[in-house]
Amino acid sequence: MSARSIGHSSPLSLSKSAATTCSSLLRELQETWDEIGECNTDRDKMLLQLEHECLDIYRRKVERSRKYKADLLQALAESEAEIAGLASALGEQISYPRFDNMKENLKQQISTISPTLDNLRLKKQERIKEIAEAEFQIARICAEISGDNQISDRDGIRVDELDLTINKLRGLESHLQELQCERNLRFQKVNGHISAIHDLAVVMSLDFKKIMAEIHPSFIDPAIGQSKSISNETLARLTNELNLLKKEKQQRLLKLQKLGSTLFELWNLMDTPVEEQQKFKPVTCLTAADVDEVFSQGCLSFDVIEQIEVEVERLNDLKASKMRELIFKRQSELEEINNAVHMDVDSEKARKILITLLESGNNDLSDLLSSMDDQVAKAKEQARSRKDILDKVEKWKHAADEESWLDEYERDENRYSAGRGVHKNLKRAEKARILVSKISSLVESLTAKVRAWELEKGMPFIYNKVPLLRTLEEFTVFRQEKEEEKRRSREQRKLQEQLATEQEALFGSKSAVKKPLAQSTYSNTMVATPNGRRLRIPSANLGISGGKDKRDSGKAGSVIPINYVALPKDDRCS
Repeated sequence: MSARSIGHSSPLSLSKSAATTCSSLLRELQETWDEIGECNTDRDKMLLQLEHECLDIYRRKVERSRKYKADLLQALAESEAEIAGLASALGEQISYPRFDNMKENLKQQISTISPTLDNLRLKKQERIKEIAEAEFQIARICAEISGDNQISDRDGIRVDELDLTINKLRGLESHLQELQCERNLRFQKVNGHISAIHDLAVVMSLDFKKIMAEIHPSFIDPAIGQSKSISNETLARLTNELNLLKKEKQQRLLKLQKLGSTLFELWNLMDTPVEEQQKFKPVTCLTAADVDEVFSQGCLSFDVIEQIEVEVERLNDLKASKMRELIFKRQSELEEINNAVHMDVDSEKARKILITLLESGNNDLSDLLSSMDDQVAKAKEQARSRKDILDKVEKWKHAADEESWLDEYERDENRYSAGRGVHKNLKRAEKARILVSKISSLVESLTAKVRAWELEKGMPFIYNKVPLLRTLEEFTVFRQEKEEEKRRSREQRKLQEQLATEQEALFGSKSAVKKPLAQSTYSNTMVATPNGRRLRIPSANLGISGGKDKRDSGKAGSVIPINYVALPKDDRCS
């Protein structure tokens, strides 16, 4: 093969400089072969080998060009497919040139659609970023609401790149806005609860920080970048704590109002000075206050309530002491009433029972005082019902006293002797006779009234521990016996005078010496009187001697009849 054939074997035409270089190299090769003395056969083999090597180089170049073309076509297809995928993911209609009927080469086509592809990629990244941010914020708010402390970061958000439409983004943003509104409402609710709890803690002097720390630590020492907890559990705890504090405030206020009312009652009862009451004015002014009107700091604290309780206890002790005094005063008043109307009541026993009741401590002093008041009122009522009878009893007593005095007066032989006070005694005796004449009717009237009273009350009328009717009956019997004794005494006097006259006629002017009536010997029978005294009813002795005068005269003495009775002066016994 000649050098010319080698130079024209390539299908591609060489440039002028390349052809010149190739010819120069061939001449140099021919000269080298000539110098070596290569035969034509070896020269042809070398030239054929050289030609094959040149063809291999061309072939490899063609293969690479084909592969490059295929790569460009694949890149173009991938770009178009990516554009279609991005347009679908973004939900957008993309317009870009179609190359089916165009004459542009592959590189031109790729360069034509590259801006559209880059723009779509940029939109995709921005959309992914927006969706990721929205989903992160949603996840964060949801975690705050649910109380999940493990909040994922932005890198942990996985976005579905097949759905990057604007509708999805708007849906996420709308949901985010709803959650943000919910979050803001929760923050307002949490802050409102915290403020209310703080106000209640101030009113009741409670440890606000301790209360909030028990609900959630974020209310006291929030971590960096972490806001107050707004979870459902936290809201429930806040609501529960707020309700408990409101209930506690209500209970404390009711207790304080009750203590205040008791304090007012005790003050009025004890006549406490206004200056002393002023110390408790901040508390007593809450007596009529509504629970929502109480905001003063510490006005419902345990110390304030304890202070009021101590004061109420002190006043109650003072009240108890005074009530004991009033109870004993009522007992004394009751005893005075009973004694004044002569009612049969064992005052000493009643006082012992009262002391036992007071010392036992099992009885309410107010009830006991009320009972004593009822007893006093009942005693007064009974005293009023007895008053008419007691007035008549007093008249009866006075008449009986005057009768006793009149008996003594009439037995006095010197009553008409001139002396001091005789005129007054005569007048008193005249009045006494008038009273004595009315005793029978007075006793009858009194007996009728007592019987009517006993019939109405269903109980006997006791006077000085004795039924008054029995006393009246005894008195009536006694007066009858007394009148009978007087009658018999008068008959004996007449008989004695008659005997004395007969003796004078028989034995001359000398008369027997008579013993004075006051010196007669007799026995006494006791009978009750309205004054509580026991009257003696005299009984006659069977015989009385004439004395020394009879022995001196040697004559028969005067004989005193067996039914003679001498009336002594009346002894009075209580």
